[in-house]
Amino acid sequence: MTLLTEKTEQRTEDTTHKAHGKARLREHLMGWLFVGPFGIVFLAFLIAPLAYALYLSLFQKKLIGGTSFVLLDNYAKAFTDPSFLSGAWFVIRFSLVAIPVQILVALATALILDAVTTLFTRFSRLMIFLPYAIPTVIGAVMWGFLYSKSFGPLTDVFGLFGAAAPDFFSSDLIFYGLVNVVTWQWAGYYMIIIYAALQGIDPALYEAARMDGAGRWQIALRVKIPLITPALLLILVFSLIGTLQFFNEPQILRYLAAGTIGPDFTPNMYAYQQAFKLANFNYGSAISFALGGVVFVCVYAFLFLTRKRRSFLR
Repeated sequence: MTLLTEKTEQRTEDTTHKAHGKARLREHLMGWLFVGPFGIVFLAFLIAPLAYALYLSLFQKKLIGGTSFVLLDNYAKAFTDPSFLSGAWFVIRFSLVAIPVQILVALATALILDAVTTLFTRFSRLMIFLPYAIPTVIGAVMWGFLYSKSFGPLTDVFGLFGAAAPDFFSSDLIFYGLVNVVTWQWAGYYMIIIYAALQGIDPALYEAARMDGAGRWQIALRVKIPLITPALLLILVFSLIGTLQFFNEPQILRYLAAGTIGPDFTPNMYAYQQAFKLANFNYGSAISFALGGVVFVCVYAFLFLTRKRRSFLR
C-alpha cells in the first residue's frame, strides 16, 4: 500500500513538473516571438552595417596593387591626419561652448515656465519646443538665409542704423553662428525634459521651503535644480554625444560659407568626403570608428567626473 502511494505521488510530481516545463517553454517562445522582429531589425540595420564598416576599415585599396589587409594602419593614419585632428579639436571646442549655452537657456526657460502659470504658459512651451520639430535641413537653410549678406534681412536691419551687418559666414564668426543655430534647434527639446523633471517634484517641498523663509530664487537654486540633477546629467550626455558627431548644419551651410566651412570641418564631414566623394570607403570607415573612440572617451570622462553614489561607474 505504501509503495503504491509513493508511485502515485511520484507520477503526480512528474506530471506537474512536465506541465510547468511546458508552461515555461511557452513563455520563452512568446518572449522570443515579441523580441524577434526587433532583434532582426537591430541586427540587419545596426550591427551588420557596423561590422561591415569595421571590416572595411581594416583594408586599404590602391590603384596599383588592389585591396590589401592593413590591420590598424588606417587608424594610425587617422590619428596623425591633420584634417581629422583639427576637426576633432573643433567639435570638442564647440561642445565646450555650445552645450553649456543650450543647457542654460533650456534650464532658465523651464524654471520660468514652471514658476509662472498663466494662460500663455502652454502656448509658450509649444513655441519654444517648435524649432526641434523643424527638420534640421530646413532649419539650417532658414538660418543660411538670415545670415546671408546678399539676400538676408540682417544687412537691411543694420543698414537702418548705418552699421554693417556681421558676417556669420566669416572665419571669425562661423563658430558663434553655428552655436546660435544649434541652440535654437535643441534648447526647446532639453527644456521639455527639464520641465517634465520639475513637474515631478513634490509641491510640499516648495511649501516647506517657503515656511523656512526661502524666496523664489532660493527655491529655484537650492530646491529645484538639485532635485533635477539626474535629468540635467542625462541631457548633458545626450548633447555631448550629438555635438561631437556634428554634421548636418555645417554640411548644409558650407555651400553658403564657401572657403570657411571646408569638407574636413568636422570629423563626420571628413568621413563623408572620404567615403562618398573620394570613394575611399576604407579610410572613411576608419575615421568613423576613430570618431566613435573619441566620443566614447569624452562621454566616459564626463560620466566619471560627474559620478555619484550607486553609479555604475563607481
